[in-house]
Amino acid sequence: MPDQACPIDTMPRHNPALHRIQKAPMTTQRLRLLITGAVVAIAVVGWALVTILKPATQRTIVITAGADKGIYNGFAERYAPLLKREGITLDIRNSSGSVENYQRLKDPESEYEVGFIQSGTTTPSENDQLQTIAAISYEPIWVFYRGDTVINRLAQLKGKRISIGVPGSGLLKVSRTLLGHSGINADNAKLLEMDAYKAYQNLENGQLDAAFFIGRPDAAMQQMLLNSDLKLMSFAQADALVLKFPSLSKIIFPRASTSVANDLPQADVTLLAATALLVSKDTLHPALVYLLLEAANTAHAREDYFTPRGTFPNLNTDDFPISDESTRYFKSGRPFLQRYLPFWLASFIERRLLILLPFMALLFGLLQALPRMVESRMKNRLVVWYREIKSLEDEIWSTKQPSKEQIAQWRDDIENIDANASQIRIPQRYFQDVYALKQAIRVVRERIVQVAQKVEQ
Repeated sequence: MPDQACPIDTMPRHNPALHRIQKAPMTTQRLRLLITGAVVAIAVVGWALVTILKPATQRTIVITAGADKGIYNGFAERYAPLLKREGITLDIRNSSGSVENYQRLKDPESEYEVGFIQSGTTTPSENDQLQTIAAISYEPIWVFYRGDTVINRLAQLKGKRISIGVPGSGLLKVSRTLLGHSGINADNAKLLEMDAYKAYQNLENGQLDAAFFIGRPDAAMQQMLLNSDLKLMSFAQADALVLKFPSLSKIIFPRASTSVANDLPQADVTLLAATALLVSKDTLHPALVYLLLEAANTAHAREDYFTPRGTFPNLNTDDFPISDESTRYFKSGRPFLQRYLPFWLASFIERRLLILLPFMALLFGLLQALPRMVESRMKNRLVVWYREIKSLEDEIWSTKQPSKEQIAQWRDDIENIDANASQIRIPQRYFQDVYALKQAIRVVRERIVQVAQKVEQ
């Protein structure tokens, strides 16, 4: 016959049959404290849920790029429409370059979350709380000069008028470093800080002898320079300089890259290149890191003059710690949900799973424990009467010469216990426990009868 679960009768707060073991009833003050504690616990859990389940990501990323029409600005403008497809707005802010970008990003109070930093132009510390999302491109360093003499070593620029970049730019720092290592400084050359366009004009009109530039060969400024009558320096000492400065790379600008028809340049040109890094604060939401990686992969994976397809983006840099998301991305690609669902939906589900999975695990554990809890609850309803019977039996055995009044009280007590036991309503599977209780009651009742007979004799 199937189990028929019946409600268990609740015992009176003061059951006369339990006068030996029943504790004092809960006071109003204790009840009030319990209710207050429960309300506080519910409020804390509710606050935690609201905090955890709030919108997973912001809809705007503020990026510190670079000079208007510069290499970094061009990168950001290529990212913007790619992110827009996923509902994310890229707020592009101009800057003087890599050094200023670093200063902006390492300020924890600034609004800037992402930026471009040139390898080797900063001195990161553990307190910066920045992370590399990816190395995204080479930044070729070009040195154009005037005159008939071929220049292939920076030391040959001694005594010349040289443009080295603008304050706050990575170019300024790297050009000073390279010139200084070659013995060129403000004492033996005229080092001038100016932007690329002004440097180009001054080279053309003879007010400069040489100038450092940085940028891709297909950029407008580089095209102007490469198609002018200015000469491009080939770094004869590139191998030695790369060994000295590991943040730089040696690259080759192939012959005729500018113009096959005009054979420009007329020979391979050896250049030095820094590496552009996409860097963010380590507080940037992981879902946004994956979106930026996808944008970088789309924008930079194609081949160019210096690298075959797929060279960039990569993680070949040690300027800043690599983000965990980047490591996972280059190992296994985008997260599973982001591959097949719109970004906002994938982000929503991932965010909710963070809280739902622990609760599901907890619920599973509770469901497994529930049968044991119910069984324990059923048995506890019987145990309380076993304790009362044991207490009564101990009292009978310990009383050497009971009075007739005491025996009468014992008889009333055992009958009350029997009456309460008969009213216990539990599923059939626990009936054997009820009958065991009845047997214990019968034993104590017989003991009372024996004691009463001795007293009467």
